[in-house]
Amino acid sequence: MAAEVCPVCGEQLAARAGRTGRGSVYCSAACRQKAYRERHQPGALTVQGLIDEIGRRAGQLTPQPPAALYTGVTELATAIAQLKRVARTARDTAAEPSGSVTPAPVTQLGSARDTAAEPSCVTGAPVTQLGSARDTGAEPGGSVTPAPVTELDETDFAALTEQYRREIQVHCYRMTGSYDEAEDLVQETFLRAWRARDGFQGRASARTWLYRIATNACLDLLRRTARRPQRYEPVPGMHHGDGEPPARITWLQPYPDDELPVAERELPESAGESRETLELVLLAAIQHLPARQRAALVLRDALGLTAAETAEALETSVASVNSALQRARPALREHLPGDRADWRATEPTRRQQAVLERYMAAVERLDLDTMTALLTEDVVLTMPPNPFWFTSRDALVDFVRVSLDPASPAFLGHWRSLPARANGQLAVGNYVRRPGTSVFRAQVLDVLRFEQGGDRIAEITSFEPHLFPAFGLPLKL
Repeated sequence: MAAEVCPVCGEQLAARAGRTGRGSVYCSAACRQKAYRERHQPGALTVQGLIDEIGRRAGQLTPQPPAALYTGVTELATAIAQLKRVARTARDTAAEPSGSVTPAPVTQLGSARDTAAEPSCVTGAPVTQLGSARDTGAEPGGSVTPAPVTELDETDFAALTEQYRREIQVHCYRMTGSYDEAEDLVQETFLRAWRARDGFQGRASARTWLYRIATNACLDLLRRTARRPQRYEPVPGMHHGDGEPPARITWLQPYPDDELPVAERELPESAGESRETLELVLLAAIQHLPARQRAALVLRDALGLTAAETAEALETSVASVNSALQRARPALREHLPGDRADWRATEPTRRQQAVLERYMAAVERLDLDTMTALLTEDVVLTMPPNPFWFTSRDALVDFVRVSLDPASPAFLGHWRSLPARANGQLAVGNYVRRPGTSVFRAQVLDVLRFEQGGDRIAEITSFEPHLFPAFGLPLKL
């Protein structure tokens, strides 16, 4: 009897006793995610279609009831924002001088890595045109055949690339750990794709082609900056706790769940691997890896590419990819906390949600005792890019005590909190109303990691408030 094999990569399946559903069919979460993407391609996107959609949604708005109005305006704003991004990409590509020579970065623009076709095993049957039925969701045999990429004008090209924006941005975020840089790298990816469109042979899918270019753009950035995590240093006069100073990653930023691609944000089949490859503690650990090891790990374990496909994307050999992975995986685990060394991630539980609600209420009441009870004894708090850090509950509580005491000269003010979701984790946006003022202003975004039982908070990563709008949070209340 033939051995059971994974339908994606062809590797033999391990024992599946007790496993049900698609988890019993694929060898890994990455292969399961890749299979899902193969079955669910994004729908076709056109500028005229977006304009028509905006007009339709605007025509449906009515003042009452308020909840329906809010939902309608939110959907309208989303469509307008998407059209704005398309227009910006079209404007930027149109501004590219025809035939101009752009100084080459570390990774050559238009090189084989940016323009060469993927092997057919990446996408199955060859795709002869960018924007074909496989890429746009159009039914095979339709009456309209999309034009090859070299025949698309700037606006059509912008509409085509827009449907991949979110997943390309998530890929760049996994590579860099920075939300701001991921946004910039998406735009850089689309500009590079526009410049290299003549070299696109059409034998690969648009998605694969864009992932390749995005990876090269990320590698260029990582080589230029050559940044590596450091250890936090003691701040004079501050008690940090007795734990080992954590890694200081000044560029680390959170990623809003609402901006994840639908396949990673809403559908149970891929929710697990989304959390595994976006959880903040894992993103922080990835930052310790050298650029090439990081790229190999993300392409293989997050995107589910085979070793051959990863080697093609990185313009190296399969042996080099496997060697990089053999070094990257154990190195990654060394930088994960002990309870996360197995990489497993779970959806936030009701118990964790209840802890979050108690935490928010305690902050608003300035109830330091309740806040303290919700923290583990060895809780870790960091504040990238700021130099403050704590590795124990006592040290953290001593730090915040004076700012929460209305009788203290250092009293910061009264607080309000709003829940959020970042990196598949529970988060909270905190606002402060300073003495003598009447407005609560955005102060800090806390992303929380819970102990295994979920009863207490084991880690808080606090970020500056400029990213509040990306999480749907206002800058003031």
